[in-house]
Amino acid sequence: MSDDKSDKNKVTDKAGEIARNIWLAGVGAYGRAVDEAQDRMEKAGVETPKLFRDLVKAGAALEDEARKGLHSGRSARNSVEERIHRVRESFQMQLPARGEDLLALHEKIDRLTRKVDDLSAALAAQGKPARKPAARKKTATRRAAVKSKPATGRKPA
Repeated sequence: MSDDKSDKNKVTDKAGEIARNIWLAGVGAYGRAVDEAQDRMEKAGVETPKLFRDLVKAGAALEDEARKGLHSGRSARNSVEERIHRVRESFQMQLPARGEDLLALHEKIDRLTRKVDDLSAALAAQGKPARKPAARKKTATRRAAVKSKPATGRKPA
């Protein structure tokens, strides 16, 4: 039986030794990590102001570039808008007509057509040969077509 006890003691001693070595390795790793962390903290304390200054310089340079880009972007946009305005003026172009504007034009055409018809009738009554009046166009269908079209997004005046 003494052989069994000595074998158990040897195994227990061996397991205890392995466990202790694992424990010591963990404590050693912790100690090394603490030392490295302290070294890095000391280096960071020295390097931090230099790193901060470098970052501030880089940020200032990027800010200047961004402002120049923003300014050139605005001037380019203004330049394009000015060119469009000049082209519209040279061709006497205006903004797209609204539905209300088209209806008002159709009503004005109708009034003018009635006046022309009245004048033609008056000339015929005086005995002067009148020109053949132009056939009236169907403005009611035009009005319906204009009303059915969506507005261009401009607010009514």
